[in-house]
Amino acid sequence: MTTDTPDAEEPLKGFDDLLRTTEELDTPDGFKAELIRGKIVVSPWSGLQYLWPMRELRLRLEPHAPKGHIAETSPFLFTFPSAERAFGPDLFVAAGSAFRGVQGRHADSEALSLVAELTSVSTRDVDWREKLEVYGRHVPVYLVLDMQAEEVTAFWDPSDHGYRAHMTVPFGKPLPIPAPFDFELETDIFLTSEEPEEDDAAE
Repeated sequence: MTTDTPDAEEPLKGFDDLLRTTEELDTPDGFKAELIRGKIVVSPWSGLQYLWPMRELRLRLEPHAPKGHIAETSPFLFTFPSAERAFGPDLFVAAGSAFRGVQGRHADSEALSLVAELTSVSTRDVDWREKLEVYGRHVPVYLVLDMQAEEVTAFWDPSDHGYRAHMTVPFGKPLPIPAPFDFELETDIFLTSEEPEEDDAAE
């Protein structure tokens, strides 16, 4: 469930004030706070069922990442000052220098080479609309793993008007990941595997 913070009697003014409050917010374990549409939004971190696809995606992306970039699923905030937004993507690939010896709780979005979001019922609209619009002006590659539709879309070639190219494939079909990665992602890793049937002879 996604929860907006209640309106204060005197609303905060300015992106910096909102960002500072977001960072200082004492969120419950398993929750993250982001700046979405000018509001501080608290939502659950990814559920247990998403750990495996996030882990597998990270392992496949990192060998193809630009030199000096790392792939992580840690819930760090990345700021987009011109859009007055701060997002904590499910997975990101970013320059390692953005984290070494740096103080604070957020990183600049300019460090990003890729972000990925795994949709849930509560976040699907934000992933497909709000985040697509912002990422599309700043981040080289955006992957949307639509867990409800069981398909993955790659967006690339950002511009002032959003991404200029995209491709969608169902889980199980390979997906070309464009520059600066340039490799083919096997998406069968996102299919939900069924439990093996028990051998009747073992009864």
